[in-house]
Amino acid sequence: FTGSAFGSAAIWQYESLKSRVQSYFEEARADWLDKIRPQKRGDFRKQVNSWWNNLTEGQRTVTGIIAANVFVFCLWRLPGMRRIMFTYFTSDPSSRALCSPMLLSTFSHFSLFHMAANMYVLWSFSSSVVSLLGCEQFIAVYLSAGVISTFVSYVAKMATGRFEPSLGA
Repeated sequence: FTGSAFGSAAIWQYESLKSRVQSYFEEARADWLDKIRPQKRGDFRKQVNSWWNNLTEGQRTVTGIIAANVFVFCLWRLPGMRRIMFTYFTSDPSSRALCSPMLLSTFSHFSLFHMAANMYVLWSFSSSVVSLLGCEQFIAVYLSAGVISTFVSYVAKMATGRFEPSLGA
């Protein structure tokens, strides 16, 4: 999984760089249109774009991860989803689904405080790490760390004979 994650990140990084170079030239051509086009005032979309553009690349990257964690947290609150959530979003070495929970449990939190604390810490160091690694490599590290830590959890549970499900990586 880790090799695939980093290989995919390298391809994504190359395509992203290629896209940025192409968009630079397109923006130079379209720049004159912005000067003659009337600007909307009080537009909600414009405010969201302004907020988004003021974030660092690391904060924009982590915003997606936080959104995924919040979405999974909300799914835990739906009674009809409990069976699916226990099957695929908890790590349990005695479960019939072993591989997908290794990744999906990375986004799973049952306690609001636990999720908020984890996301705050992730937000706090994201800018520096993403500026060092790049957005694509950071996501590969995040996903790989989740899968590897779940694997270590599986090994520890097997060694101690404790086969209860757990959340998170």
